[in-house]
Amino acid sequence: MDLQSIKKVSRLRWYLLLIAALSAFCYATLNVWLLPYSIEHQQTGVITPWYVVYAVIGIFFSTPAPFLSVLVIYLFREKKGLKKLFRDIFHTEDKLKTTIITGGFCLFALVYTLLCGKPNGAEWYMFFVGFAVMLPFVGIAEETGWRGLLQPELDKRMPFPLSTLVTAAIWFVWHLPLWTDPTSNHYDDSIIGFGITIFIWAFALAALYKATKSIIACAVYHTFMDSIGAVYDWNSLFDPFPGNAAANIYRAVWLTASLALWIYADINEKKAVAAKKQISGSF
Repeated sequence: MDLQSIKKVSRLRWYLLLIAALSAFCYATLNVWLLPYSIEHQQTGVITPWYVVYAVIGIFFSTPAPFLSVLVIYLFREKKGLKKLFRDIFHTEDKLKTTIITGGFCLFALVYTLLCGKPNGAEWYMFFVGFAVMLPFVGIAEETGWRGLLQPELDKRMPFPLSTLVTAAIWFVWHLPLWTDPTSNHYDDSIIGFGITIFIWAFALAALYKATKSIIACAVYHTFMDSIGAVYDWNSLFDPFPGNAAANIYRAVWLTASLALWIYADINEKKAVAAKKQISGSF
């Protein structure tokens, strides 16, 4: 296939094909071929050579699949290079506004956690260790693809509620192999509760990206949420089903705040476009 033929294939199609291929590879290796070695390690603590292979594939190919898919697009479809990709990831138009909005979402989750969460016995410093490790290997690894490419590409083709629902559905299906792995922290989690969380979280991250145009902001928020699991029982806090009153109130406020932020950002965006057209029309 020549360069012109490659460029005719849309970014969205490239991304979906790549994420599907990487996910199939990871499922075949991690959830079928190498799964017994992960179970053996969990039961005995022995690190075998095959468990090392399992860990390497998990760290560098499983969770980072969205990042790797975008990387391939930047390198081979668009010829933009690695530096351009990282510039786009860390690009933030309004740093103060981005910090306030991202910090607000993180603070909301933290307050809910402190009031309603069940500590798992770990020291609080593990939250910061978890954050440092997961920012590159979870936050950036995932959000580069989900909010950095998939959501904006779908937004070009369909209304916001539908594009976010499609993103949430793909994100949910991508996580499903966790329920076939007895060594996963989601193995005994409520799949319905997790689905509700993914649905609301997708709207929150879509709104955050809409308001900030910052992939790194989405990555920080994503990582902050996941890092809570280093010191609290994440599943009972965010994924209960049907859930207690506190969890359902949190979900309702979380979704409402996300939709309000998106509407606010959309109004401002349309005003900016109208103002730009007015200025260009006056010359």
